[in-house]
Amino acid sequence: MKPTCGRYLGVVAVLLAAVGLGQAAAAGEDTTITAFVPWQGQGRTYQTGPKEAEFIGAIVGPVYTETDKGPIASGVMECPASLTIGLQDGRQTGTGRCLITAKDGSRIYAEVNCKGVFMVGCDGDVKLTGGSGRFEGISGGGPVLIRSNLRQIVSTADGSVGEQGTGILYMRALHYKLP
Repeated sequence: MKPTCGRYLGVVAVLLAAVGLGQAAAAGEDTTITAFVPWQGQGRTYQTGPKEAEFIGAIVGPVYTETDKGPIASGVMECPASLTIGLQDGRQTGTGRCLITAKDGSRIYAEVNCKGVFMVGCDGDVKLTGGSGRFEGISGGGPVLIRSNLRQIVSTADGSVGEQGTGILYMRALHYKLP
């Protein structure tokens, strides 16, 4: 069994939280931002069928939001994720549930879904599902691109394949609204 692209999945989800973390949230705010997360991930890949494998793991990284003065650090994203990989055609489908924590402790919760090709990338959508602190009641979402640039295979004793990787999660048009 070939190891899968777990790193892509981590991908997924979390970036969304980037949603304006570096700025004070205002009641009734309705805006679109650009955010990205250079992530590091790790997990394990299991062969789950004759032509399929499943990566289970997490990605973590700092969230940056784009401003007129360039990117600013806005918080941290953590996303447990899973990725189903076709062993014959390399197609992959990923999902993740993410937590983004701003510098002041306020949180954004998000879901990420994507499809793509193993060792190439994953494109999909992020959906903001709630928040706490200044992000209480947040909603929104947008397109997400997840790419990886480094992958390391680690041997395990249980028949799975351990993986570590790095990459970027990019949200070019993340729309959000606060009540």
